[in-house]
Amino acid sequence: MLESGVALDRRTFLGSMMMAAAGCAIVRSAGAEAGAHTNEILFDGSTLDGWIMVENSATSVSGSDITDLAALAKSIGAKADGVAAFVNAQLDDAVRAGLSAFASSNATDDKTTRSALAKNLTKIVVGPLIYDTARFQGVPLRRQTQKLLAQSPHGLELVELNRMLLVDAFPKALSTVSPGWVAKNGAMASTGSGRGVIYTVRDYGRFRLLFTMRHVSGDPDHQACVLIFCTRPSPDEVPLDALAGIQFQVPKGGHWDYRQGRNDAGGAEFTTAIKTAVDPHEWSRIEIVADAATGMARMAVAQPLGSKAVEIVDFHDPAAGKAGPIALQMHNAGLFDEYKDLSIEVNPGNLELITVA
Repeated sequence: MLESGVALDRRTFLGSMMMAAAGCAIVRSAGAEAGAHTNEILFDGSTLDGWIMVENSATSVSGSDITDLAALAKSIGAKADGVAAFVNAQLDDAVRAGLSAFASSNATDDKTTRSALAKNLTKIVVGPLIYDTARFQGVPLRRQTQKLLAQSPHGLELVELNRMLLVDAFPKALSTVSPGWVAKNGAMASTGSGRGVIYTVRDYGRFRLLFTMRHVSGDPDHQACVLIFCTRPSPDEVPLDALAGIQFQVPKGGHWDYRQGRNDAGGAEFTTAIKTAVDPHEWSRIEIVADAATGMARMAVAQPLGSKAVEIVDFHDPAAGKAGPIALQMHNAGLFDEYKDLSIEVNPGNLELITVA
């Protein structure tokens, strides 16, 4: 969920989640159980309909979200107002001491202090409601903050409200949350705003996913990422990082295992089929076949477009297989990727890579 009106508003988000529940039921009954074979267009080229956007920064604070560390440290250290005093009291002793030393040094930035403070602010964000009339006296609240506060939210929306309240209290020191994905020039494009995912309203278990993509740029750089076998969050739940899915890095074939308790590059479950020279900045045609019942997935890449694809990487772990949403991941802030011509074949008759043949 996002603060900005550019992205899904809360009513649309909850509506999407209800659509997701209905969609999942359709897929389970008409797909997984009956074995129905269907073909679907996942992106219409002009809107993000059928997708749900989640920004990590909506429910946490990262170091890059702190836009003026010196000003923030000074305000919190001096307990400049009710909110600053509250935040000061919530800090770990070591972080409070480090913040005080940083403020006294007249430095403008410090990576260790920034990271430690961000982690403590995140603990505040995911805790109880931080709003109190006396504490926020004199703090102008944005209209969207007032609107959400009036709804007495809980769960995910409470976490988002706390994040918004901190921004309102320190508007020049903390960044707002902006949309991570937009539809432009016929492509789904990441905006470089920060780590997060955009995932399908529906769940998929056995499928053939086809799409065209390119990695435009990154600073810091990282390959474009697709996630499968993901865990869908409930409307009231903070999503797991990367939806706890299995990551394929496109088009070069890197990978990562985000399952709970893992968060590593994986082992024998990933197999590099072949190493081939592809330029991630040029358009590539990607095919991914997957079967949740067996925990199997394979990826092939065709570059240039129209050429015969080459199988790049395979994954196999029955314990990982699960029907769930498919997601595009922006690994970190500063990444710009583009995807188009996304389609999916549900319950294909076979799971051979057709672009390789």
